Amino acid sequence: MSDESGGGKDRGATDGVTRDLRAAYLAHLANERRLSPHTTLNYGRDITALLELSRSTPLAQLQIHQVRRFVSQLHARGLDGRSLARMLSAWRGFFRYLARDHGYTNNPCVGLRAPKAKKALPEALSPEEAARLMEIPCDDAWSIRDKAIFELFYSSGLRLSELTGLAPADIHFSDATVQVTGKGSKTRIVPVGRHAISALNKWLAQRDAFIKVDGDNALFVNRNGARLSPRTIQNRVKSWALKLGLDSDVYPHKLRHSFASHVLQSSGDLRAVQEMLGHASISTTQVYTHLDFQYLAKAYDAAHPRAKRVRSA
Repeated sequence: MSDESGGGKDRGATDGVTRDLRAAYLAHLANERRLSPHTTLNYGRDITALLELSRSTPLAQLQIHQVRRFVSQLHARGLDGRSLARMLSAWRGFFRYLARDHGYTNNPCVGLRAPKAKKALPEALSPEEAARLMEIPCDDAWSIRDKAIFELFYSSGLRLSELTGLAPADIHFSDATVQVTGKGSKTRIVPVGRHAISALNKWLAQRDAFIKVDGDNALFVNRNGARLSPRTIQNRVKSWALKLGLDSDVYPHKLRHSFASHVLQSSGDLRAVQEMLGHASISTTQVYTHLDFQYLAKAYDAAHPRAKRVRSA
């Protein structure tokens, strides 16, 4: 069966009742929980996977050991921990819905955990690449604005949502800091480097020409005086990186990673980096120690005579 709410084909559904339950759940997600069509589509695929794996057992009779076996089978097929965790979440939600609306008494997914996903190290630019990205030729208001954006990202390690939410008053030129509202509406004060301060001053001199009387009081605006969207900033970062000859894919969060990695390389002060990034737990910040080790390992390989390969005659 295929439906517009994210169904896909129900090849694993063995009877009309099961198909109806799945369709009713997707309708619940779309109409009551008002999830996006894309998210509903993903839930539909995950429920279809469950139905295909359990085709010989009615949903009401599934036991935890069977669902654990399903997870193992999917893992053996190549699904990573993150995908399996999402799938288990969808299955748990499906059974909660069945208990609430259809009298089911058992949720065989409760307590199950997906295999741990390998933690990918955050990608960061080298100091040389970051410096090259800051070399935007400031020949009009928009290149001046973009340079200020890039300098602030790299200078202060802001998240994209934090940067788009800034107002001019959040920049404190007197002590070279920026007041940021981060996750959980928590506010923090972060230092701003002199290059970023200079770039911001130049942008503010241009900004007033585009501000409307009743417009949004945003620090970074477009030609209509409206606040820049996250997508626009992402596109500007990527476009300038290509123009300036950077081969790697560059995006705003990579500048945040670069800030953290380079400050840690220079200072070794993990607690200070945690505060500037606005991490609730220092364990989140510790991932950058691995980047720091990689940097040191490369330096060692390049410099130590015993690390160099002996050339064959």
